[in-house]
Amino acid sequence: MQNSHEKLLLVVVAKAPVPGQVKTRLGPEFTTAEASDLYRCFIRDRIREIGNLAGIDLAISYTPEGSETYFTRFLSNGFQLFPQRGKDLGERLSNIFVDKLAGEYDAVSIIDSDTPDLPRSIAAQSFRLLMAAGADAVFGPCHDGGYYLVGLRRPHPELFMDIPWSTAEVLPRTLEKAHRLGLETKLLPPWNDLDTFEDLLDYYRRFQQTTAAGDRAGGHTFTFLSNLKRITQYS
Repeated sequence: MQNSHEKLLLVVVAKAPVPGQVKTRLGPEFTTAEASDLYRCFIRDRIREIGNLAGIDLAISYTPEGSETYFTRFLSNGFQLFPQRGKDLGERLSNIFVDKLAGEYDAVSIIDSDTPDLPRSIAAQSFRLLMAAGADAVFGPCHDGGYYLVGLRRPHPELFMDIPWSTAEVLPRTLEKAHRLGLETKLLPPWNDLDTFEDLLDYYRRFQQTTAAGDRAGGHTFTFLSNLKRITQYS
């Protein structure tokens, strides 16, 4: 998918799965312990799906700093580990690009951990758009106005400044900034991130209707949801 001299890095951004600190919007339907167990499934699904990507280095950038204990298990899967740095999401994303594009990498894509059924082909597509199509920036739109992936060939800290994170304006505002900077942008297929109970119901129903569901991304998450009556009763 790329020239042999091109160095590509795919970074998963993730939080330590601590009860009460992840997937907090799932209450009151989920306890804090259930929400953290579900988030562990998200991470496992992401690692399993992208672990087979060829010609791309893989990393997990975790938060908070000092919480690497949980993530060290993925070192055997070939993932680099490093903490996120910055006071907010924008600064943390920007710092990843600044650090990694200043060194050996020609392109970096950062992917979330809230879209467990996202196929590896979409992550690979982000690099084709960056390297073969010559895009300056690539985004994967979410239904709520955010994005599940952002890829760059050069650091552009301005893209992440003064963004109203966790609102429907995240991607529109970012694309406006990219346009003002004269950047060529490309969009990946839209995908749903899983933030609310309704998101999980939709995920479960869609997964049920997919043939050969056991072979597709997101299986750990689906199995977890399949054991919850509050989910299955609506199917």
